[in-house]
Amino acid sequence: MFHRVLLTALIALMTLTTLAAFAQQAGDDDGWVSLFDGQSLDGWRASENPDSFKVRDGMLIVDGPRAHLFYEGPVSQANFTDFEVKMKVMTFPRANSGVFVHTKFQDDGWPRQGYELQVNATHSDRIKTGSVYGVKNVMDQAPHQDNEWFEYHIIVKGKTITAKVNGEVVNEFTEPEGVEGPRKLGSGTIALQAHDPRSVIHYKDVKIKVGG
Repeated sequence: MFHRVLLTALIALMTLTTLAAFAQQAGDDDGWVSLFDGQSLDGWRASENPDSFKVRDGMLIVDGPRAHLFYEGPVSQANFTDFEVKMKVMTFPRANSGVFVHTKFQDDGWPRQGYELQVNATHSDRIKTGSVYGVKNVMDQAPHQDNEWFEYHIIVKGKTITAKVNGEVVNEFTEPEGVEGPRKLGSGTIALQAHDPRSVIHYKDVKIKVGG
């Protein structure tokens, strides 16, 4: 009898796990799919300093020396071309971070492939949230405040990147023809940045919609 009950419980657990995984990939009615389960870093891989990323209370806590957290999960085999990604972000005073698009995993250093969408309200770097870093920048005045959640919505379509904060377009960049080298639009994954030991940032509700 005990073995039968145990077997039934295991089957139920496996069924729930399968359904949860299917739901994560299937997304909601609008096509959005969660990339971060709020409980673990499943589907993500960190570079040089993995301890810079922790999960607590449904949030991804970024706090520590330089590292980058690359999505390597099952959604579109972590290779996105046209997509939208949304997340809730909270910066703390003097924090710096970023969201990389069309990038790929590397063991250390600043990612060489793709573009960085800056996250920064009060860090000494004058390039603020919404910037396509070093390419088309939002200078000096950030479109959000520290210590408050804001929605970061990044749209990559064709050769254009659009950055929205709380529903408002703050920057749009169209890549010119003839760009060479790894820092260009093509396809790839996304990554979140731990910039330095004094930068603390919280992320949650990270989700993606592919295509469109």
